[in-house]
Order: sequence, then structure tokens, then C-alpha cells
Amino acid sequence: MYAKCSDMCSAQKVFDDMHERNLVTWNTMVVGYLQNKCYCQACLVIREVFREGLVTPDQVSFSSALSASANMGGLEFGRQLHGVILKHDLVGLAYVKNSLMDMYSKCGSSNDVVKLFHVLMDRDVVTWNVMMMGCVYNNGYEEACSYFKRMMCGGIVPDEASFSTILHACSCLSTLVQGAIFHDQILKCGIGNNNCIRSSIITMYTKCGNLHDAYKVFEDIENPNIVCWSAMISAFQQHGYADHVIEYFEKMVQNGIFPDYITLVSVLSACSHSGKVELGFKYFNAMTELYGIIPGNEHFACMVDLLGRAGQLHEAKCFIQSMPIKPDSTVWGALLGACRKYGNLEIGREAAEKLFALEPNNSGNYILLSNMYSRMGLPKEADEIRRLMGLSMVRKEIGCSWIDVKDKTFVFTSHDRSHLMSVEIYKMLARLEELVKKRGYVARTEFATNNSVEEYKERNLWYHSERLALACGLLILPDGAPIRIKKNLRTCGDCHTVLKLASEIFEREIVVRDVNRFHRFFNGKCSCGDYW
Repeated sequence: MYAKCSDMCSAQKVFDDMHERNLVTWNTMVVGYLQNKCYCQACLVIREVFREGLVTPDQVSFSSALSASANMGGLEFGRQLHGVILKHDLVGLAYVKNSLMDMYSKCGSSNDVVKLFHVLMDRDVVTWNVMMMGCVYNNGYEEACSYFKRMMCGGIVPDEASFSTILHACSCLSTLVQGAIFHDQILKCGIGNNNCIRSSIITMYTKCGNLHDAYKVFEDIENPNIVCWSAMISAFQQHGYADHVIEYFEKMVQNGIFPDYITLVSVLSACSHSGKVELGFKYFNAMTELYGIIPGNEHFACMVDLLGRAGQLHEAKCFIQSMPIKPDSTVWGALLGACRKYGNLEIGREAAEKLFALEPNNSGNYILLSNMYSRMGLPKEADEIRRLMGLSMVRKEIGCSWIDVKDKTFVFTSHDRSHLMSVEIYKMLARLEELVKKRGYVARTEFATNNSVEEYKERNLWYHSERLALACGLLILPDGAPIRIKKNLRTCGDCHTVLKLASEIFEREIVVRDVNRFHRFFNGKCSCGDYW
């Protein structure tokens, strides 16, 4: 009772006063600490069980201890538990074997997971789910899809957890065709009415750039819960529809559903990307006053971004200084991004120095500050930052864009000529350049990161990876079909202008998913309203 009421101090007190303890008593303490996220204490209790030797642990003892070890990243302790499990000959029990695989996955020991998986002959749906979840946890999204297909071929019927996991993998891979196939299988299995599954489907379509189908799934839900509402609100936010975020947030509250931590991140981010400073502070203050949610670094980062995008850089810096928690990289990153936009080197340098300490291997922070120096006419300082990158052994991430056509993915880097249709792609680029210039396009060479003369800077802009992907899409995809491009870095301002003009010239919907958000270009406009 005390454990389930989150009062482990009282639970421990009752436990300490007991003269006789059986296996159920010990398991209650292990499970109690586990459920209350006191993982170290859970492991200490199981150690005490082994030390006293008065009771013999069972599958509940071991599976709970393994879960605690997994959640605190205790690989060495997990290995010790594995050894004891083998001695007790319990490794064949479902709870134990699945907990072992989960522990090795969360502790980053993929080889041990694979070995254990292949040794186990009796694999149920939970075993396959744990394997797929482990792949997703360690960014092995394609491997997760492969295991799902093997599970289906083996005659194992997937459950809600299976589909939620595989939809998450599709979201991360941004594979719309594959995700739609899994959606079809969900409907055939008759579990399409599960709200957990529906929220995963919404997220999958959202991250694959198909907001229309995400919205259709949401509209079909009779009584959406907080997870479904949050998924839809997040979808609008990621695609730049700030007004829809606010509208649906208010609808959710009117329906008697209180927001959670994640919902308010989306709402504050929407306020930030639409310049609604007063409304943003209204929602931020309501977090604790109305909803009882303690703001975290994500919420503070949104508020810094809100002030920074509005040009209130000094106010944003003061806001950081007044934070009740230590600001993390997301907070300082929001400030540095705002300084880049408004060219404030003084505050930008301070934010960058904080980031260098917090994220010493993140090349983006170095590049951002270096580009700021270059645009301010300070090439020596820019070179010094790049020299610092070299001394710190930090390498710049190579920018690339990719586009899916049926079951094939075409990847492009800047100046890429590896594609079989490179000649046609570059001809299409030349045609696009001619057409946009007739519409008044003037190259914004400040987005060229090299130090060459102005003419070469403009030429280099035309060979950015997203433009090559766009040209490929215009050539290969049917007329009128949406062009969906993914990019591993932030799209530059000059490419943003070209993509807007291209959507109007070719009368095409162009969706670009960059590292921060989605941009939906249609009829010469972008969903971000040029405020991103």
C-alpha cells in the first residue's frame, strides 16, 4: 500500500520492523522501489536477498531487478544477475529472458541481446517486441523493421506494442510507404481503435511529412485521450501551423482534458515560432498555476527561443539567469540561434562558450559561431573558431538530403554527381535558376559558408543538397505528386526562398523535413510563415 502510494520511506519502515520476511515481502520491496523509479535501492534490496540467503529468488525477483538495472544503465550488475539466473536455471522463463534482453538493450550491449535472442528457442510476441524495442532504443530502425517481418513470417501475431514500436521506427526513418503498409496491417488485425496505436499512427504520418493523413486518423477518434491530443497538437507544431496548435489546445482543455508535460512543449514552441510573446508567457505561467506541471529545460528553452526570435536578446539572457534549474544545451542553443539571426556577437559568444563546455563534440555550435563572425566581416575570428574545432577533434557533419521514390531512397550531398541522372538533374537546376530569377530571386550569399568571391558563393548555393533532391523529385515523381525531402541539417534561408518560388512555378506541394521542423511549401508560401 505504501509503495503504491509512492511513500517508500514508510514502506521501508514497515519492512524493517518485520521479524519474519518471506519471498513475497522481499519482492514487494524490490517492485516498490522499481515502480517509484528508485532503481539503486531496488538493486540494493536484491543484493540483500542474496546476502542473507534465507529465501530463493523467483522470476519476479529477477525480472524486477533486471528492469532496475536496465533503467540505471547498470550493465555490470546486470551481468552478475545473469550469472545468478543461470545458476538457478531460470533463464528459460518468459519474464526472466525478456527482462534480460531488455537490460542488455538499454545498457547498449547489442551483441549480448542478439546472442541471447538466437539462443532462446521459445520466442513469444513479447520476446520479439523486446528485440525490436532494443533496436529502436539503439537507433537500429531498419533492423527493427527486419525483425518485425521475421516475426510475421514465423507466424507470431503482432500486438499493440509490436505495432507501436514498428511505427516509431518508421517515424524515425521517415518511410511513408512502409508506414502506410503497417497502418493497413493494423486495420486488418482489428486493433485500429486502440488509442495508443492511433497516436503512434498520427506521429508516423506526421514525421513522414503527411499531415493530411495524420489529421484524418485523429478526426476518426471518438474520444481522444491526452496522448492522441498531444500527438495531433505536436503534428501541427512540427509542420508550422501555430494557429492550429493553439486552437486544438484550447479545444482539448474545453473537453476537460488537462495537458501534460509534452503537450505544453508543443504549445510554447508554437508561440515561439509565430511570435506570440504574450500568449507564450500566459501558457508558461499557467503550467504551475493551473495544471500543476513543473517546467523543465524544454519549456525554458521554448521561452528563451520565444524572446530570442522576437529580438529580445537581453531579456532572453536575463530569463536564463533567473531560471530555478541549471540551463542545459537546449536553452543555450536557443539563445545562440537567436544571436545568429540578429547578429549579436557579444551574447552569442557567451552562449557558444557555454555550449562548448556542455556539448564539446557538437560541431554545429562551432559552425554557427564561425558563420556569425564571417557574416560580421571578421574572417580571422571565424578561422580561429574552426581551428579550435580541429584542436578539439570535432568534425563538421556533412550535410545531406534524401528523397524517397517508391521503394528507393536517393541521397544527395552538396555538389553531388553520383546519381545516374546527374546530367538531367543539373539541367533541371539550371532551368529552375532561370525561372526563379524571372520571379525576382536574388541570391542571399551570406548563407554560403565558404570564403570565395561573390560569384562562386552564388554558384555554390545552387548545388546545396536539398536543391539537388528537389530537381530529382521534379524529374522522377509524377506531375502533381507531393515532393517530400528530408535533410539532416537546418535548411538555409536561400534554399527556403528557392523552394517557395519552385512550389509556385511548378504548382507542386514541397515538404522539407530538416533537423528542426517541417516546411510545407505551396503556392509560393511556406507553412512557417518565414519565421523559423
